[in-house]
Amino acid sequence: MLDLLKITNDPVLARRCDALGGMRLFVDLERMGKAERQAGRNTYISSHQLDDIGHIKAQLKYSRLMVRVNPLHAATPHEVDAVLAQGLTQGTGPKADLLMLPMFTNAQTLRTFSDIVAGRCPIVALLETADALATIDDWIGTPGLEEVFVGLNDLHISLGMRFMFEPLASGMVDRAAVAAARQGVRFGFGGMARVNEGLLPGRDVLAEHLRLGSQAVILSRTFIFERRETDSPFEDEVLALREAEAQLACRTPAQTEADRLRIAACIMSIADGMPLRALSPVAPVA
Repeated sequence: MLDLLKITNDPVLARRCDALGGMRLFVDLERMGKAERQAGRNTYISSHQLDDIGHIKAQLKYSRLMVRVNPLHAATPHEVDAVLAQGLTQGTGPKADLLMLPMFTNAQTLRTFSDIVAGRCPIVALLETADALATIDDWIGTPGLEEVFVGLNDLHISLGMRFMFEPLASGMVDRAAVAAARQGVRFGFGGMARVNEGLLPGRDVLAEHLRLGSQAVILSRTFIFERRETDSPFEDEVLALREAEAQLACRTPAQTEADRLRIAACIMSIADGMPLRALSPVAPVA
């Protein structure tokens, strides 16, 4: 069963997620360079704060909490210490169960982050640059690495592609899945809309997760509190996803391959209808 990741600093939503099982809550502290990289795109930029770690963790009985920090920079040791200090004053241990590093480009950067964390918490490598993909065999064995998560938003921008799912159609995500399986670490990728929504429907994204042996996916902003009387409850949308997951798990190899080809063709058709954007400048990280 996939871990369903929900980015939130809302304690009420966190409690609802926790009651469903198979969820992972996600506090996002990343700010550095993100607005510049994703300028002009309908992407999510968090306003979460350090205190949100404790507020969300306090709601969880079953789910793990992951915290994304900023890309490696001069103050990363202080940032990691501050994140992991949450809860220590109460003698309960760190409230973060996983730390995610974004926007790294090489093995040395990830190893430096691993050295900073120093075994205090498992780490997740957010693979979202072309250089990180090209060097995956160099860093996949980093000490403390529990999961490789492919971030399709920034990865497709880094690769100069039009549509965020193009790395999936091109086989690039397959490469990350194979490397993770070979090393024995967890693997996940991308975001997913509700089952029957999205430019690429959630069901098709889910089909590819099962084909690749993925263990984690971020639920998109369509999985939110119901705002209108006609909206389905959050819990019903997650249940629909779980039912689709069970159905897709029963496919034969031939059906899985047919789905792969159909979905890849759909992705490329969508991409062909999109304008090619200029690469956004990335702010230097000091």
